[in-house]
Amino acid sequence: MHVTLENAEAAIAKAIEKAREINTFMCVAVVDSGADLKAFHRMDDAWVGSIDIAIKKAKTAVFFGMPTGEIGKLSQPGAPLFGIEHSNGGLITFPGGLPIVDENGVMIGAIGVSGSSVENDHAVATAGVEALGSSELPAHPWRT
Repeated sequence: MHVTLENAEAAIAKAIEKAREINTFMCVAVVDSGADLKAFHRMDDAWVGSIDIAIKKAKTAVFFGMPTGEIGKLSQPGAPLFGIEHSNGGLITFPGGLPIVDENGVMIGAIGVSGSSVENDHAVATAGVEALGSSELPAHPWRT
């Protein structure tokens, strides 16, 4: 199953609402479970460079089924995934990308947010995911 356009638009609407609440400008991307772009929104005055980052955060989260910040922890020098950001046409390994999981624990897509601090990016992505009632993925040996 994939994230629907209706789901993607609902996630983006909540993410944008959160971005406005914390007074920041964001780019928000939603991809389906195949990492294909489903929906995208760039707020007025959001950085142009954040377009690519938001899309890559969403793709990174769906490629590996975990938040991009968790992949970042695993990709530090000496960690087991060091250098992974150079794979798959370029990954983003800092917070702001989250998997979207259905009520059965199946990953149906992901959201990626860029445009502010990583803390704000993560908070805005979380708002988008929570709008869909998304749950956590089952435990994986690489997840911390």
